[in-house]
Amino acid sequence: MRVAVITDSHGNAYALEATLREVHAAAPDLIVNLGDQIEGCADPARAAALQADLGALEVRGNNEEKLWPDGRRTPLAQEVGAWLAAQVSPADRERLATLPLTARVEGLFACHGTPESAWDSLLWVWDAVGGFYRSRDPRELRRFIEPLGAEVVVCGHTHRAGATRVGDTLVVNCGAISDQVDGDPRARWTLLERWGGSWNVEFHNVAYDIAGAVAWARAHSPFGDFEAHLLESGEMTGRGTGGI
Repeated sequence: MRVAVITDSHGNAYALEATLREVHAAAPDLIVNLGDQIEGCADPARAAALQADLGALEVRGNNEEKLWPDGRRTPLAQEVGAWLAAQVSPADRERLATLPLTARVEGLFACHGTPESAWDSLLWVWDAVGGFYRSRDPRELRRFIEPLGAEVVVCGHTHRAGATRVGDTLVVNCGAISDQVDGDPRARWTLLERWGGSWNVEFHNVAYDIAGAVAWARAHSPFGDFEAHLLESGEMTGRGTGGI
């Protein structure tokens, strides 16, 4: 069984389109989408359409929860939400808002953050003092993973690719399609393969038309300068407090 996992497209149709070309060429048996599909400004309507047409197994991200009534709390988040509402149809936004928190198929468990929250993270936890993620206590991680009884657990949210094993379970934090954190602006996706009962993981990087994405954002949104820095630098600064 071959499973392609995508996550954190953040409304970047340019990165998503390039990624999906590789995903389709890999001919997976299943595509899994871990959420945060449209919250960004590089053609989010096209990003929504591309993802809706995938027929993927989907879970919601924390940014899908912003689509809930009163889901946006800060003034900037509300400004972004108003702009997105003019870009993405009510039907698409409603579909995303009603996605489940978790999903299972063929020994695989999928969530955006943790099995309990789309806002928390599984392999790493936020270090407010250090300003980045640190590794979760492995005993805490085991308490999350063991009750799931899964062969493989996939999550997103941190925009970092990494994997570990907890007992017999492979735990994979999949890299983000958009808004990188490590200084490499390329898009990311993950391929899982199961042979018998054993899963293996490959992390993929994809070059895409960053200049085109930035040009679209500057031409069509009030957040173009922010998006330009975010996409060109490959360093996700500002999103945590800005709500974009």
